[in-house]
Formats: sequence, structure tokens, C-alpha cells
Amino acid sequence: MIDKIYCAQVKPEMEGQRVKLAGWVYRKREIKDKVFIVLRDSSGIIQTVFKEELSKEAYETAKKTGIESSVIIEGIVKQDKRAPGGVEIQADKIEVIQNVEFFPITKDASPEFLLDVRHLHLRSPKVAAIMKVKATLIQAAREWLLQDGWYEVFPPILVTGAVEGGATLFKLKYFDKTAYLSQSAQLYLEAAIFGLEKVWSLTPSFRAEKSRTRRHLTEFWHLELEAAWMDLWDIMKVEEELVSYMVQRTLERRRSEIEMYRKDLTTLKNTEPPFPRISYDEAIDILQSKGVSIEWGEDMGADEERVLTEEFDRPFFVYGYPKHIKAFYMKEDPSDPRKVLAADMLAPEGYGEIIGGSQREDDYDKLVQRILEEGMDPKDYEWYLDLRKYGSVPHSGFGLGVERIVAWILNLDHVRWATLFPRTPTRLYP
Repeated sequence: MIDKIYCAQVKPEMEGQRVKLAGWVYRKREIKDKVFIVLRDSSGIIQTVFKEELSKEAYETAKKTGIESSVIIEGIVKQDKRAPGGVEIQADKIEVIQNVEFFPITKDASPEFLLDVRHLHLRSPKVAAIMKVKATLIQAAREWLLQDGWYEVFPPILVTGAVEGGATLFKLKYFDKTAYLSQSAQLYLEAAIFGLEKVWSLTPSFRAEKSRTRRHLTEFWHLELEAAWMDLWDIMKVEEELVSYMVQRTLERRRSEIEMYRKDLTTLKNTEPPFPRISYDEAIDILQSKGVSIEWGEDMGADEERVLTEEFDRPFFVYGYPKHIKAFYMKEDPSDPRKVLAADMLAPEGYGEIIGGSQREDDYDKLVQRILEEGMDPKDYEWYLDLRKYGSVPHSGFGLGVERIVAWILNLDHVRWATLFPRTPTRLYP
């Protein structure tokens, strides 16, 4: 019995060897007395050819086999420069596991239709390439975090209060109480630093935002870090080293997948620390000099960030934002009470924010005051305030939007393509 191997394992130097492959019919064409089936599996594709002279039974079966049929094919490896990868299989045996007479996705399918049949679209090699890049980015993140002494923790998804503002909370009934889906694991990570000092988590986060920009989802994957004894500048150094490692390792391991989406790799290769740093004040000056209508104190949205990224050929930081446009937990800048010790990392080429981070407010009284200023009830944050009563220390953290960094690396036109089943204000199916 021949053991099954993957398509990508078949190499030209294996010429003359008999192999068994299992997968799905990706492409099919008939030319005179030959049937060509391009087989795909999770590793890639390979061309197989059926001839009546090799096996009439296999040839006739191949003729009747439709696109996306699941099959097991056996044959002899033969070098052929015209074939994908320079090799094909001279097939003499095909077992059809399930024949598909008509597959609903065609080359002219619209983006909305592809999202309607996302469960089928996921089998496309180009979609698989996105998911491979995403998996490799997370693998690289884990490697770096392990090497740098960070502990992975597993915070709750059901929570009782807001992190990023009550207007974007998804509310649900929790027995006889009200609960919400987590917007961020941050507050729980802050609790964990008192025992572990440097912690991280990878969780889904939920934002009931009705934003319809190319960088918003209502459910996204959130890589978050929190560390004791670090100020804003310390955590920015962590961010750039982590992101650089993620990008460079992924570029090494998934270059062929990345090049399916972008040919120019300059900005990815440039992703080496230290990243440029500009103040919010400088960012406003740059935008105004380029004709953007924005005043000091206003938040920068997707349009403003896109213009700002034109000035850079790698990720960069904007730091020192006005206090009133940032979250309650960010520490006031002691040198300028109008500002907070916060920094966002922006990706070049128009992609904008991929990380939001800050030094956290570690003073109990100041944190209570900020909660009140935001119109929230300190009682809802009693446990969080306890962290400032029992051994409070300077600490900082950040959250990285996984789909956003994938979208930048692959030059995608929307973050919805960077997740298995995107959730937006208008899409909950499939």
C-alpha cells in the first residue's frame, strides 16, 4: 500500500516514483485524448494527466469528474516544465469520494456573493494563503513572546463593564443579570500583571460599531499585552520588536503566499526597529500642511491616517494624544495635563492604526476622576480600582488588531478578507 503524500511534497527529482494524492479537483480541462486535473490540497496544487492508454477506466472516470469533487489519485511522477512546479502525475487510478456536478463559485463571482458563500470560498488557494499568513504571524508572535518571557493568560469573554466606551458594547442577558461581550481583555490583563508581571492573550473582541470602513469588523481577533514596571516608551519598544519579528518571520516562511497579493515587499522588509516616532502635534502639522481640514484636539480617522501614512515607508508611532479623545484608563501626561501617555502604531500604504497602546493610570484618585468624567459609575469598576489600592505600580500595554496587520501585509482592500467568517453590521451569515 502506498502512503498518501501532499501535493507540495512531489518534486521533480522524484521522477519515476509512484505516488498517492488526496484532494479536490481545482481545475479541469480536456485536450484531445487527455484529461488534465489540477488537484489541490492544503499544501498547494499539482497537475495530473489521464490518458486512455494508461488506464481506460481512470480516463473515463476523470472525464466525468466535476470541479471541487473529492478524489484520491495515484500515478507516476514525471518532470514537465509546462506544469505548475515543473512536475505532473501520469495518473492511472482515480477514486471519486464525492462527485460534484456543479460548483456555485465562478471566476466572475462578486465580492458580496463570495461572502454569502464564504463556507465554500474558504477552499480557494488564494483564501487559504491569507489564512496561512495569519497563522504564521500568530506563530511568530508566540515565538517572540516566549523568548522574551511573557506569560499567556486566558481572560473572560463575558464581562460586566466597558473598556472602550459603552456605546459599542454588545449587551446580553446573563441569567438574571446583564452582561456584555468583551471589547478588550485589557482590564483583566492588568489584574494578572501583579502575579506574572508580563502577560498576553489572544481573544476575540467585539465592538458594536456601525463603521463601514475597510478596517472595521464587529468581531475581530485581538493580541493584547500588559506589563508591570513599563512606561509608554518601554511598551513602544516591545511593540516594534514584536511586530518586526512577526513580519520578518512571516516574510521568510510565507513569501510565496504574500507575493500572491503584493509584488512590492519594500515596506515589509523595512519593518525593522526602531520605528519612526512623531507626536500628535507633529501629525496635525503634517496633515494641515497637506491641506487636510483638522484642528488640534480632533481625533484622526481613517482618512487622516491614510494621508499621514504617505510620509512613511514602514510602520510608525504617533504619541501624545489629547486626553479627551482617548480612553479613561490612559495615564495623564505629567508634563501636559491636556494629553495622555498613549501611542498608536500605524502601518504604511494607507492602512493606518494596527496597534493602540498606552501607559495606564496607576493613581486611584485620578482613575476615579476619569471614570466620573466619562459619565460612568465607579461601582462598575470596583475590582479594577482595587488594583490601584493594593500595591499599584507603573504599567503599560497595547492591543494589536490581527486582521488589520494581515490586511496590510497582504495589501487587502478590506479586513473582512482576513478572517474566516467576517462579522460586520450587515453580515452575520454564514
